[in-house]
Amino acid sequence: MPKRRRFGREVKLAAVERMLAGEKVAALSKELGVACKMLYEWRARYLSGGASALREPGQPRKEPQLEPPRTPADLGQAQARIAELERKVGQQQLKLDFFREALRQVREKRQPSDGPGASSSTPRSRR
Repeated sequence: MPKRRRFGREVKLAAVERMLAGEKVAALSKELGVACKMLYEWRARYLSGGASALREPGQPRKEPQLEPPRTPADLGQAQARIAELERKVGQQQLKLDFFREALRQVREKRQPSDGPGASSSTPRSRR
């Protein structure tokens, strides 16, 4: 079994930046000796968490920890944020319902397309 190669954060970051600049992934993969899949994983990590998400070899992944509110003021802020987000979700749901209904009405008013067995718009040529 071949030994796994390990790449530092700088190498990963340089590879991701080259990918984002438009360089072909297959060529980059061949140059670095890394599977394309791994390059795409590095890019996904970078896009979701920035350069710090490209960890050094041997370092454990840092899972985000949610801390509970420590004071009544923190609890009040958290509850206000929850209420704000619930309002936004409600507004989005209203918009979604509106557009679904509009789309349904448009589909109902649209003339049916020619399906199987429908007559063609032009007569057949007789050869």
